[in-house]
Amino acid sequence: MIVPITGKIQYTITMDPTVWIFDDRKIILEEAFTANEQVTEENELEKAAERWDSEISPNIKPPVNKSISRLEGKKILTESYVMPVKDFIGHAEIKPDAEQAMLVTSNGEVILSLEELEQSYLLFSINGKPIKDDGPVHLYFKDGSNKDNPIKAINNIVIT
Repeated sequence: MIVPITGKIQYTITMDPTVWIFDDRKIILEEAFTANEQVTEENELEKAAERWDSEISPNIKPPVNKSISRLEGKKILTESYVMPVKDFIGHAEIKPDAEQAMLVTSNGEVILSLEELEQSYLLFSINGKPIKDDGPVHLYFKDGSNKDNPIKAINNIVIT
Protein backbone atom coordinates (compact mmCIF):
# COMPACT_ATOMS: atom_id res chain seq x y z
CA MET A 1 0.00 0.00 0.00
CA ILE A 2 2.99 2.34 -0.29
CA VAL A 3 3.85 4.45 -3.33
CA PRO A 4 7.51 5.47 -3.69
CA ILE A 5 8.70 8.47 -5.65
CA THR A 6 12.06 7.58 -7.21
CA GLY A 7 14.30 8.55 -10.10
CA LYS A 8 15.88 11.94 -10.76
CA ILE A 9 15.20 13.37 -7.33
CA GLN A 10 17.35 14.43 -4.42
CA TYR A 11 15.39 12.44 -1.82
CA THR A 12 13.42 9.23 -2.33
CA ILE A 13 9.95 9.63 -0.86
CA THR A 14 7.81 6.74 0.33
CA MET A 15 4.17 7.76 0.49
CA ASP A 16 1.80 5.75 2.70
CA PRO A 17 -1.76 6.63 1.62
CA THR A 18 -3.27 4.60 4.49
CA VAL A 19 -2.30 7.31 7.00
CA TRP A 20 -3.41 10.32 4.93
CA ILE A 21 -6.95 10.06 6.33
CA PHE A 22 -5.59 11.86 9.41
CA ASP A 23 -3.66 14.49 7.43
CA ASP A 24 -5.05 18.04 7.43
CA ARG A 25 -4.05 18.54 3.78
CA LYS A 26 -6.62 16.04 2.48
CA ILE A 27 -9.49 17.39 0.37
CA ILE A 28 -12.94 15.93 -0.12
CA LEU A 29 -13.05 14.57 -3.68
CA GLU A 30 -16.20 16.47 -4.71
CA GLU A 31 -14.75 19.76 -3.42
CA ALA A 32 -11.35 19.30 -5.06
CA PHE A 33 -12.51 20.34 -8.51
CA THR A 34 -14.77 23.21 -7.43
CA ALA A 35 -12.14 24.70 -5.11
CA ASN A 36 -10.09 25.81 -8.12
CA GLU A 37 -13.02 27.84 -9.42
CA GLN A 38 -13.74 29.70 -6.17
CA VAL A 39 -10.48 31.46 -5.31
CA THR A 40 -11.34 34.40 -3.08
CA GLU A 41 -9.28 37.30 -1.85
CA GLU A 42 -9.41 35.85 1.66
CA ASN A 43 -7.86 32.58 0.43
CA GLU A 44 -5.09 34.51 -1.31
CA LEU A 45 -4.30 36.39 1.92
CA GLU A 46 -4.28 33.11 3.82
CA LYS A 47 -1.86 31.58 1.31
CA ALA A 48 0.39 34.64 1.51
CA ALA A 49 0.46 34.32 5.30
CA GLU A 50 1.36 30.63 5.02
CA ARG A 51 4.18 31.44 2.57
CA TRP A 52 5.46 34.08 4.98
CA ASP A 53 5.36 31.62 7.88
CA SER A 54 7.16 28.95 5.86
CA GLU A 55 9.91 31.42 4.90
CA ILE A 56 10.37 32.52 8.50
CA SER A 57 10.20 28.97 9.92
CA PRO A 58 10.96 26.48 7.13
CA ASN A 59 11.06 23.55 9.57
CA ILE A 60 7.37 23.87 10.39
CA LYS A 61 5.40 21.16 8.60
CA PRO A 62 1.63 21.07 8.03
CA PRO A 63 -0.21 19.91 11.13
CA VAL A 64 -1.13 16.26 11.08
CA ASN A 65 -2.92 14.01 13.53
CA LYS A 66 -4.84 16.86 15.15
CA SER A 67 -7.57 15.81 17.51
CA ILE A 68 -10.82 15.12 15.73
CA SER A 69 -14.30 15.27 17.17
CA ARG A 70 -16.69 12.34 17.10
CA LEU A 71 -18.69 14.05 14.33
CA GLU A 72 -15.54 14.60 12.24
CA GLY A 73 -14.58 10.95 12.79
CA LYS A 74 -17.94 9.80 11.43
CA LYS A 75 -17.62 12.14 8.44
CA ILE A 76 -14.14 10.79 7.64
CA LEU A 77 -15.62 7.30 7.35
CA THR A 78 -18.16 8.38 4.71
CA GLU A 79 -16.22 10.73 2.39
CA SER A 80 -13.79 10.10 -0.47
CA TYR A 81 -10.54 12.06 -0.25
CA VAL A 82 -7.67 13.25 -2.43
CA MET A 83 -4.22 14.55 -1.51
CA PRO A 84 -2.31 17.16 -3.55
CA VAL A 85 0.83 15.67 -5.13
CA LYS A 86 2.73 18.97 -5.08
CA ASP A 87 3.89 18.75 -1.43
CA PHE A 88 5.47 15.33 -1.94
CA ILE A 89 7.18 16.35 -5.17
CA GLY A 90 8.53 19.46 -3.43
CA HIS A 91 10.04 17.40 -0.60
CA ALA A 92 11.63 14.99 -3.09
CA GLU A 93 13.43 17.93 -4.79
CA ILE A 94 13.38 17.09 -8.50
CA LYS A 95 16.78 17.39 -10.16
CA PRO A 96 17.19 20.03 -12.89
CA ASP A 97 17.77 17.46 -15.66
CA ALA A 98 14.45 15.69 -15.00
CA GLU A 99 12.01 15.92 -17.89
CA GLN A 100 8.89 13.91 -17.07
CA ALA A 101 7.17 11.55 -14.67
CA MET A 102 6.35 7.92 -15.27
CA LEU A 103 3.46 6.43 -13.32
CA VAL A 104 4.01 2.71 -12.92
CA THR A 105 0.60 1.06 -12.68
CA SER A 106 -0.66 -2.50 -12.57
CA ASN A 107 -1.81 -1.94 -16.17
CA GLY A 108 1.44 -0.49 -17.56
CA GLU A 109 3.19 2.87 -17.55
CA VAL A 110 1.74 6.34 -18.05
CA ILE A 111 3.97 9.31 -18.92
CA LEU A 112 3.12 12.80 -17.65
CA SER A 113 4.92 16.12 -17.75
CA LEU A 114 6.31 17.28 -14.40
CA GLU A 115 3.80 20.13 -14.41
CA GLU A 116 0.90 17.73 -14.93
CA LEU A 117 2.13 15.64 -12.00
CA GLU A 118 2.48 18.67 -9.73
CA GLN A 119 -1.01 19.85 -10.68
CA SER A 120 -2.66 16.59 -9.67
CA TYR A 121 -4.40 14.89 -6.80
CA LEU A 122 -4.05 11.34 -5.54
CA LEU A 123 -7.32 9.69 -4.55
CA PHE A 124 -6.52 7.52 -1.54
CA SER A 125 -9.86 6.93 0.15
CA ILE A 126 -13.28 5.94 -1.15
CA ASN A 127 -16.08 6.21 1.41
CA GLY A 128 -13.50 6.51 4.20
CA LYS A 129 -11.67 3.30 3.27
CA PRO A 130 -8.30 2.73 1.57
CA ILE A 131 -8.44 1.72 -2.08
CA LYS A 132 -7.72 -2.01 -2.28
CA ASP A 133 -9.00 -2.87 -5.76
CA ASP A 134 -7.09 -0.95 -8.45
CA GLY A 135 -5.25 1.03 -5.74
CA PRO A 136 -3.46 2.11 -3.66
CA VAL A 137 -4.02 5.49 -5.36
CA HIS A 138 -5.69 7.01 -8.42
CA LEU A 139 -4.46 10.21 -10.07
CA TYR A 140 -6.79 13.07 -10.97
CA PHE A 141 -5.76 16.27 -12.73
CA LYS A 142 -6.72 19.40 -10.77
CA ASP A 143 -8.66 20.76 -13.73
CA GLY A 144 -10.96 17.72 -13.55
CA SER A 145 -10.29 16.74 -17.17
CA ASN A 146 -9.97 13.06 -16.21
CA LYS A 147 -12.55 13.09 -13.43
CA ASP A 148 -14.50 10.27 -15.09
CA ASN A 149 -11.40 8.30 -16.09
CA PRO A 150 -8.56 8.68 -13.51
CA ILE A 151 -5.24 6.89 -13.78
CA LYS A 152 -5.69 3.90 -11.48
CA ALA A 153 -3.56 1.29 -9.71
CA ILE A 154 -0.49 3.51 -9.31
CA ASN A 155 2.29 1.61 -7.54
CA ASN A 156 5.30 3.86 -8.17
CA ILE A 157 6.13 7.35 -9.47
CA VAL A 158 9.46 7.58 -11.30
CA ILE A 159 10.88 10.98 -12.24
CA THR A 160 12.88 10.61 -15.46
